[in-house]
Amino acid sequence: MAKQDYYDVLSVAKNASDDDIKKAYRKLAMKYHPDRNPNNKDSEGRFKEVKEAYEILSDSQKRAAYDQYGRAGVDPNMSAASAQGFSGFSDAFGDIFGDIFGQAGGSGRRTGPQAYHGSDLRYSMEISLEQAAHGYATQIRVPNWTPCKICNSSGAKPGTKPATCPTCHGQGQVRMSQGFFSIQQTCSQCHGNGTYIPEPCACCHGAGKVRETKTLEVKIPAGIDDGMRIRSSGNGEPGINGGPNGDLYVEIHIKPHTVFERDGNDLHCQMPIAFTTAVLGGEIEVPTLAGKASFTVPEGTQSSKTFCLRGKGIKGLRSSLPGDLYVHVQVETPVKLTEMQRDLLRQFEKSLFEGGARHSPQSKSWFDRVKSFFE
Repeated sequence: MAKQDYYDVLSVAKNASDDDIKKAYRKLAMKYHPDRNPNNKDSEGRFKEVKEAYEILSDSQKRAAYDQYGRAGVDPNMSAASAQGFSGFSDAFGDIFGDIFGQAGGSGRRTGPQAYHGSDLRYSMEISLEQAAHGYATQIRVPNWTPCKICNSSGAKPGTKPATCPTCHGQGQVRMSQGFFSIQQTCSQCHGNGTYIPEPCACCHGAGKVRETKTLEVKIPAGIDDGMRIRSSGNGEPGINGGPNGDLYVEIHIKPHTVFERDGNDLHCQMPIAFTTAVLGGEIEVPTLAGKASFTVPEGTQSSKTFCLRGKGIKGLRSSLPGDLYVHVQVETPVKLTEMQRDLLRQFEKSLFEGGARHSPQSKSWFDRVKSFFE
């Protein structure tokens, strides 16, 4: 039978003052007090109702909660969904509480221990630029969990077994109530399993599994770049309570190369050329990741001139065509000359001077700018 409204119990109006409520309570308490009505169960029950009504209505905060939510606002044991005006409570807030406390749909009902996704693992791998460009297959060793043979995966010491959790009494969850809220959360002692292990296995320490290592085949695709990751599904930490395993992420780091620098799908290299080659021109060979290539250096090439070899770079993972190779030539100045070589260079310098500015157009242009600056 539904309980009577507190205002009706005290026979007062809902807008009754505190003094009116106190007077009504004193009058009814004297009338139904057990001392005045010995062995009268009806009077005893009536007295309890009057006392309960007064405790709520005499407290301003409890009275406000009762006025707004009814008995659900002041009775922690009463479901909020049964309160007047809260028929949609579960629909409105269930998803929020479900996310916080791990309850599906926010209903607060359990059908078994909560399953959790296993943690992901990260493996850092260093490869060469050639391996990144052409692809690479290798093996790695990663942590792995296997069932404990000592306890047969129970986690309990041989001869013992898991016991019912005394905190949640095997439910895996505990109820917390405050005001008109009544929610459940995972038991902190058994972590939602409903059982705990009084005497853990000495081998696995109660986990029911032991850590080992396993070997995995990893295929590095051609064109992979520094910082990219390869996902190996299901090779992370195992799930909890039957949840799915985590994933393994192999993070790629490319070692610095002695010749090339990578810029996306393009390659760059610095190449020294002889002084005479820069002056007279000629064909030179340059290394690439696929072998050798040659190109022509025109007569009068200056230092830091850049030449582009189309398609001699790297074909990226998402590219249909390979990148380019940029060769930055550096004219090398001869050193440790013999006296004969010095004489030849002096004669050569004299001939250049006699030939005028046509042999050194950059020098003439620079000196002209300097002269203009000072003038």
